[in-house]
Amino acid sequence: MGPSDLRSYERLLVEKLRELSSAPDEAQSRVPAAGGLEGDLIEQANADEEAELQIHLHQIDGRLLRAIEEALARISQGTYGVCEVCKQPISKARLEAVPWARHCKEREHSAA
Repeated sequence: MGPSDLRSYERLLVEKLRELSSAPDEAQSRVPAAGGLEGDLIEQANADEEAELQIHLHQIDGRLLRAIEEALARISQGTYGVCEVCKQPISKARLEAVPWARHCKEREHSAA
């Protein structure tokens, strides 16, 4: 992988990182108050479910944020684009779709 490819992937990763970094402020404003005593039981249940969904999405964003930071570290270390399991290059198509990918074939390696 050439230096221009690495810069391109780094730009993709930094862009996604910025996107996720600005999301917590928006997400927090969307989370309804769970377990409130106002309203009927259906409204309370809906609010609780929405709050739980927002918390789950926030956790997913946190994992994605860490994966992106790790990918940026791999670029700095010179190991970006190499499968952590089989040490083979990760295809450009996969890296373009998932620039934080650590494995060349997620399903086969995760079962190993």
